[in-house]
Amino acid sequence: MSTLIVLLPPRDPAVPSQEWQLPELPFVLLDKTGHTQRAGRSALALLPRASVAVLMVAARDLLLMPATLPPLRGPKLRQALPNIVEDQLIQDPQTCHIAVDPQALGDGRQLLAIVDRGWFRFICEAFTAAGHRSLRAVPVTHCLPQAPVIETPASVGETADAREPVLAGAAGGVNALPDAASAAASEAPPVVPMVAAVLGAVVQTAPALLLEGAVESGVPRVELAIARGVQGEGLAAPANAVNATLAALAGAAPVSLYMLTEVPGNEPGSSATSPARLAAHVHGASPLPFEQLARRALECRFDLCQFEFASQPWRLDRATLRRLRLPILLAVAALVVAVIGANVQWLMLSRQRDAINTQMTELLLNTFPKTTVVLDAPDQMARQVQQLRVAAGELSPEDFLSLADGLARSLSPLPVNGIAALDYHDHRLEVTFKPEIKVDPDFAKRLERNGLTGAIDSNTGKWTIRNGQ
Repeated sequence: MSTLIVLLPPRDPAVPSQEWQLPELPFVLLDKTGHTQRAGRSALALLPRASVAVLMVAARDLLLMPATLPPLRGPKLRQALPNIVEDQLIQDPQTCHIAVDPQALGDGRQLLAIVDRGWFRFICEAFTAAGHRSLRAVPVTHCLPQAPVIETPASVGETADAREPVLAGAAGGVNALPDAASAAASEAPPVVPMVAAVLGAVVQTAPALLLEGAVESGVPRVELAIARGVQGEGLAAPANAVNATLAALAGAAPVSLYMLTEVPGNEPGSSATSPARLAAHVHGASPLPFEQLARRALECRFDLCQFEFASQPWRLDRATLRRLRLPILLAVAALVVAVIGANVQWLMLSRQRDAINTQMTELLLNTFPKTTVVLDAPDQMARQVQQLRVAAGELSPEDFLSLADGLARSLSPLPVNGIAALDYHDHRLEVTFKPEIKVDPDFAKRLERNGLTGAIDSNTGKWTIRNGQ
C-alpha cells in the first residue's frame, strides 16, 4: 500500500475563504515496503496518487489542549465537544472542528485538536477532488523529534547517585541539591521540555502581510512549530527573533531547536528565504530532514479526520462519479451489446426452431397423408410407426413378450421359479421375487446388457423393468 505524505501550509488569516488557494506542496511518496519512490514539490492537481494520503497540518492552524470528556460516543460526543472548549476559544466553537485523540493521557484526560472547520473542509475537499480518497491528517507538532535525554557530568564532590539527567539544550550542569531543596523540587510541577522546529519561511499572500514584511527591512518571517509533550502550538516570527522568542516562551524549560532541511524544491539560492539565509539568523538549530519529519507522520496515530471528515473511500460524491464516468459508460455499453446480442441469437434460434418444426410436419404429412391435425409431429410419428409395426405383426420393444424375453435372459443365476408375481401395464414389467430369493447386485447389469433397465422399489421390493432404448 503506497503512502503520500504532504506538508500543508498554514491558513493566512488575512485572506477570505472565497480566495483560499493551496500553493505547491512538498511531498514524499513511499511504496508499500516503506522505500521512497518520489520526493518533490507539486501543485495539488499534479500530486502522485497513493493508497493513503497523510496530511501534516500546520501548527498555527491547530489548538491542542487536554480536557476531561463525558462518557459519550459518536454524534453525542460531537455535540458535546463545543461546550467543553468554548471557555478556551475566542472563535465560535460551533465553527470549529474538534478531534479527539484516541489515546488517553495519564491523568484520565484526552487530547483535543481544534481547527477551523471551513479551512479543514477546504483542505479535505480539495484533496478528495484531486483523487485522494483515503485521507489522514496529523498535527505537525506530533511529527517533531522527541527531546533527547542526556546525563550531565558530575560536579566536583558529587557522587554518581547524585547526577541527574537533563535534556539537550539545558544550560550547564546541575549540582546536588540539599535535602530541603530536593524536597521542594520534588513538590514542584515537572518541567515539560520544549521541542521547536523552524519549518521554513512564511509564504505571504495578503497585502497587509506584504507591507509588514517590507517594514522588517528584508528579514524573513519563519514558521515555528513548538511541541510541549503532547501539546503544541505554532506562530510566525522574524528569523532574527527566533532564539529570543523561544527563550521567552520556554522559561526554565530546556529547548531543543531544529530547522527543516532537505525540503523538496528548496534548493540553495540567493533569496532571503533560502535555507542558508535562514540558518544565518537562527542559531543552535539541528538539521531536521523533511523525509524524517514525513516518516514520523506515519507513526502518529492521532487522525484529525473524524466525525464528518472521516475517510470514506467508497462515498459516491461528484468527484467519484466524474472519475468513474468512463468505466460506467463502458459497463452500460457492454450491457446494451449483451442485450442486443442475446435478442439477435434468440431470433436466429427461433427461426431455426420454426424451420425444424416445418420439416417435421411435412415429413409426417408426406408419410401419413391421412393425418388431419398436427399437434406434436414427433409423438404422432412415433405412434403411427408403432401402429404399423403392430399391424405387421412385429413385437414392440415395450411389449410384454419382449420384456419377458429380456428378463428370462437376465435371470441366471437366479432360479426361474423364484418369481412370485409378474405384472405388465403401461409398457413396463413389474417383477416380485419370493422372499427367500436374494437378488444379486449384478442383476441390473445383466438387464442393461439385454437392452432393459431395472429399478427396485425399496417400499414394496418390486422390480420395475422397462425398455432401455
